[in-house]
Amino acid sequence: MSVYKRPGKETYSYDFIVGGRRFSGDTRETKKRDAKAFEERERASAKALMAAASTVEANTMSFEMAALRWFHEIGQHHKNRDTVLKNLDWLQQNIGGATDLRAIDDPRVASLVAKRRGERVRRKHKDGKIHEGKLVSPATVNRTCTQPLREIVLRAKNVWKIQVGEVNFGEHMLKEPQERVREASAEEESAIMEQLGRGYEDAVRFAFLNGCRRMEILGLEWPHVDFFSRRFTVTGKGGKSRTIPMSEETYEILWAQRHNHPVKVFTFVAWRTRKTLKQVRGKRYPLTESGLKSAMRRAVPAAGVVNFRFHDTRHTAATRVLRKSNLRVAQRLLGHSDVATTAKYAHALDDDLRQALEATSSPTKSPTATEQHGSNALKRKGNQE
Repeated sequence: MSVYKRPGKETYSYDFIVGGRRFSGDTRETKKRDAKAFEERERASAKALMAAASTVEANTMSFEMAALRWFHEIGQHHKNRDTVLKNLDWLQQNIGGATDLRAIDDPRVASLVAKRRGERVRRKHKDGKIHEGKLVSPATVNRTCTQPLREIVLRAKNVWKIQVGEVNFGEHMLKEPQERVREASAEEESAIMEQLGRGYEDAVRFAFLNGCRRMEILGLEWPHVDFFSRRFTVTGKGGKSRTIPMSEETYEILWAQRHNHPVKVFTFVAWRTRKTLKQVRGKRYPLTESGLKSAMRRAVPAAGVVNFRFHDTRHTAATRVLRKSNLRVAQRLLGHSDVATTAKYAHALDDDLRQALEATSSPTKSPTATEQHGSNALKRKGNQE
């Protein structure tokens, strides 16, 4: 039975049977879509609980039951719950829901990893069709295949005391290339800024100053800007928010935007009238992701700068802040939950340390062998004269 409303009730109820046992109750949701999502979670929990009860004595478990139980205990609490479900669905399709955990061994995991590596990124375009792009990255394979399977199997073994196959998951984790850190020089930044206009220059300069991601800048709204305390709040990955104090230049940039739009902070000036987009030449509209991408794609080569992306403004800000402070300050600016993530900018500290060591060199340092040889030769020549 699907979700339904009892007579006189505002919220939906659910009622279903799993393994001969009936589960029912109030979803506490007033919208049918939310009620169905609640029922889905309860059904998954019910299946996991029934599976757990049936495996206490047998000490075995199918992959489907293990995945359901793991989702009930761990996965449903992840912030990206829908992505977790999608990954579990892929694993179940390719492993087989009825497969015993004891049958999942190194050869089987290697085969799964190979299959995932051969798949391509699929995106839905504006025409409504699904288009396939480049092969999925090693990081995607690890995150969507190997790691979730590892968590399920190890929890079954160590927590539920279920028999599982022997798998060395470390051998199946693909090597991920380290994210590059591309810092713009002052000259490169100036050259790029000269090629921007119509409002895009304000957003890009704001990025150079504060290290905010593109979507954080596009999503910045006036309720999140506090001129009195000179702070603003952005929302980043996973819905995490962080508050950043305004520097004097940031304050001036934001203050100049305050009359451009009632909600969005950063806007652009339409350079021509476009009826399909309901844009009128000369008027301001909120920046879009595609618009900001296009502006940077034109500005960077026009400025004579190579190998520079919008995200590199974040790297630039982080490196500059680190040179003036420490990793903890840079961590707070970027919103990293783990300082180890920020450590990739440590090259800035290495540069500073190298310069400091050069500065400590004594002006009366001992001459090198070449210098000593040249000095002795001059002395001999002088004596001969």
